[in-house]
Amino acid sequence: MKTEHLISSSADLRTALEKLNALPGGAMTLFVTDGDGRLCGSLTDGDVRRALIGGLSLDSSVSGAMRTPCRSTGAAAVDVAWLRRCRADGISLVPLTDAEGRPVDIIDLRHGRSRLPLRALLMAGGRGERLRPATLTTPKPLLKIEGKCIIDYNVEALAACGITDITVATRYLAEQLEEHFAVPVAGVQARCMLEKEPLGTIGAAAMLPPDSRHTLVMNSDLITTVDFEEMYLRHTAGGNAVTIAAVPYQVSVPYAVLGTDGADPSRVTSIDEKPSFSYYANAGIYIFAPEALALLRQGVRTDATDLVATAIQRGMRVGYYTIGGTWIDVGSPLDFRQAGDLMRHVRNMNK
Repeated sequence: MKTEHLISSSADLRTALEKLNALPGGAMTLFVTDGDGRLCGSLTDGDVRRALIGGLSLDSSVSGAMRTPCRSTGAAAVDVAWLRRCRADGISLVPLTDAEGRPVDIIDLRHGRSRLPLRALLMAGGRGERLRPATLTTPKPLLKIEGKCIIDYNVEALAACGITDITVATRYLAEQLEEHFAVPVAGVQARCMLEKEPLGTIGAAAMLPPDSRHTLVMNSDLITTVDFEEMYLRHTAGGNAVTIAAVPYQVSVPYAVLGTDGADPSRVTSIDEKPSFSYYANAGIYIFAPEALALLRQGVRTDATDLVATAIQRGMRVGYYTIGGTWIDVGSPLDFRQAGDLMRHVRNMNK
């Protein structure tokens, strides 16, 4: 881990000021460790000023000026809800500690929203036939919207939530995706995994190595502002084996719909003029617990909806999370233009 934010409790305040002054800016905080390397407090330039005003000298030890206790969380099992509260309280740096309380990493919440304990699988093997001729020579995930590949929007969103174990399932024009991910995207070195034969929308997940973590699986051709952190918290709070991201979908019938008697279908019991029906549609984003992914068989073509149906049949809990923001499935030229308009608007808003 980087040590520029660490200082020993036995160091003097002059050394602390020198270390604070050498920090690149932004989060001007040091984390104090005791003689055994355990986290015991935090120190800011404001803490040093108050200590000096209170009578300490520059030769006084850091222990007399540090603030205790220091907020931290275990590295082995990061408390995502706790991290969210830290972010809401305006805390920028959060140390992660090992079982003995020694800092092993520092989360910078200025550059990432969270640290979700998930691995991710991006499905990128489709042929994108509805977007031909653009996809005749380029796989759909590598088509660019406002100068950026579609799949890179998703890798960046995952990385911002601390998900760095990312696998990309490839098939059609796989060599282009291999070349694209030969260099990191958003600081993440994603791995490509080739489907030697079509395995459906989830079958490739059977090729992932066994893992105790839950797995986020999503289509790579989405433009979305889904809150992965909130989805994860809903998933774990519900004790779900599967959580499906959903988008509200409304169907309007342009005619008067007749209601009939089940016992006497020829009898009309009601008439509803141009009704609308609301549903939740599958958004192509899922979180699977290990026991749910274990239902897959190697080399067997399986769609995600089939796996979800099997999980339900096995009595596993399946829940959903409603996407409250943007969701565009870039499947047609119209979708592609809409996604371009949206990202152009976002870029202009951020200028």
